[in-house]
Order: sequence, then structure tokens, then C-alpha cells
Amino acid sequence: MKLREKVKNDLDRKFQKVLATPAGFDFFIAIHDFIEYIETNTSLSKNLLNPAKASPELRIPIKYGHLKQIYQGLEDADTDSKVDLGHTRCMVLVELNQIRNNNFSESNSFWKKREVFRKLTSEIYEQLNPKTV
Repeated sequence: MKLREKVKNDLDRKFQKVLATPAGFDFFIAIHDFIEYIETNTSLSKNLLNPAKASPELRIPIKYGHLKQIYQGLEDADTDSKVDLGHTRCMVLVELNQIRNNNFSESNSFWKKREVFRKLTSEIYEQLNPKTV
């Protein structure tokens, strides 16, 4: 199934921004925007998480889940809710806030895996927009 041209172009623009953004807090914002675009377009999210379309060895849902943690962490950072987020979401929030405050420590798992996140974004993009030969 071909994506509508506008959706495809917008997805490509979000993906190119992830690739072009240097390591830093803006990089995580670019990933947030990429995932947000997928989440707000049901045709993309359904296509991505459809088990019939994804081969199990690619582990796309797991990879997408890692990127979704960044998305959710930045969403949580912009919320003044007093709701208990749970340990995982709280730790994501702490690490993303450290990056936001220019604390680039290799003990920060999100900072340490920044290039892995870039690679995961590429794999997700390829799953949504396979190259035609």
C-alpha cells in the first residue's frame, strides 16, 4: 500500500531532520517529532505495528518502543501533572532533563545510545517507506 504523497513527504521531512540534527537536546526533539507524526497518522502506525507486515527478526515493535520512550518522556516533561508516572517513565524524564540541561554524561543511557536511536529511526523509516528498486 502506497502512502499518500503528502504523508510520505512529511514523514521524509521529519526523518531528514533526525538525520541532520547534531547530537544534543534538539536531536531528541527531532525524534519526538518523528514519532509524533507516526502516532498522529493512523495509516503509519497501523502499518508499522501490523505483525503480518513486519518480519519477527527485524523486531520493529521493540525498536519503535525505544523511540516511543523518548516521545513519551518529552511529553511528560511538558506536563505539570502530579500523577505517578512509574519508575521507567520517571527515569526517562530524568535522563532527558539532564540532556536538556546540557549534562552530557556517558552514564546517561539516552545520551550514550544517541547514535543507536538515530539507527533505530532509520530502520523505522525504512519499514514505513521501503525503497523501490
